[in-house]
Amino acid sequence: MGLLEWIAASLPALMWVGLLLTPWRPWSTRERIEADPHAASVDLSQITVLIPARNEADVIGLTLSGLQAQGSGLQIIVVDDQSTDDTGNIAAAFPNVRVIGGQPLPQGWAGKLWALEQGNAHVHTPMTLLLDADIQLQPGLLPALLAHKQHDNRQFVSLMADLRRTSFWDRLLLPAFVYYFKLLYPFSISNSSSRLVAAAAGGCILVDTQALQQAGAFASLRNALIDDCTLARQIKNAGYRTWLGLSRGVVSLRPYGNLRSIHDMVARSAFTQLGYSTLLLLVVTVLFAIAYGLPFAMLGSPAWRLGLLALAAMMLSYVPMLRYYHMRLAWALLLPLGAVLYLGMTWSSAIRYWRGVRSKWKDRTYST
Repeated sequence: MGLLEWIAASLPALMWVGLLLTPWRPWSTRERIEADPHAASVDLSQITVLIPARNEADVIGLTLSGLQAQGSGLQIIVVDDQSTDDTGNIAAAFPNVRVIGGQPLPQGWAGKLWALEQGNAHVHTPMTLLLDADIQLQPGLLPALLAHKQHDNRQFVSLMADLRRTSFWDRLLLPAFVYYFKLLYPFSISNSSSRLVAAAAGGCILVDTQALQQAGAFASLRNALIDDCTLARQIKNAGYRTWLGLSRGVVSLRPYGNLRSIHDMVARSAFTQLGYSTLLLLVVTVLFAIAYGLPFAMLGSPAWRLGLLALAAMMLSYVPMLRYYHMRLAWALLLPLGAVLYLGMTWSSAIRYWRGVRSKWKDRTYST
């Protein structure tokens, strides 16, 4: 075996085995909070829920029903963000829910952040729960999240939603979405005092209202497309402690079902993750080619054992995520296919940006 061939075979093996051995274990699912449906009723009057809602008539009822089951005294504000459906009327029919009609989107603001900014003016409780309109909390989840926050003395805690898996494309790509998010933002580092990583899942965030205001609230990140991680960064920079974990009790109601829907979800911010850098995009492309392509190329060479080792380590790193979401381990065999699709979505995001569109979401286009 020539030197170049040995180096080529060693690179992906070192990458994947190294990933398994990293002390911060980005592939694990140890950071988690689950709902306790048998927990006693809890007084939640110290929390106000802020829900930005734009054309969410199909799901807002389930979201609000889930909140009603969490405990007593919970205050809920729904900001109806210029909906053209029945979102506001459905929300107003629930007890303890205040519906605020959203004002037109000012220039320089992202839609969700503008809705949250309007609702934020009406929050007068010590804590604020930022909840997406398509997120349903299972009974006992909010008390468990509150208990973790208080026990661990955190000012900002968030949970990654369990994304619906109803089709082949969902099962192929959505657990991998969480897997890649954890690789990009290792939870254990984000949850530490280190400021190298600051991450959050915007669908469900419980934050001290005072910390939110001192961090600049939503005006300080009004144009951010990755608003959750940007907010976590602001909170950390203000000297507060954050925590991020997984949960099967935070359920996304949004149906994807097909490749195009998942593409639109990823492409709206993939190039933003790279800071709109063409150089970083090329670096990521090369890294994906080494990590996912070289192991297969090496299987037909004298270095096939190293290629096989890389593939085994790659798929082993994905097993905890599949187990957590109760999926068949055979899906690990398709991780390279998912990687190719995600790389393609990232390039699609970049091409969209080069054409003058920074992002498209909820019938809104944000230009460059």
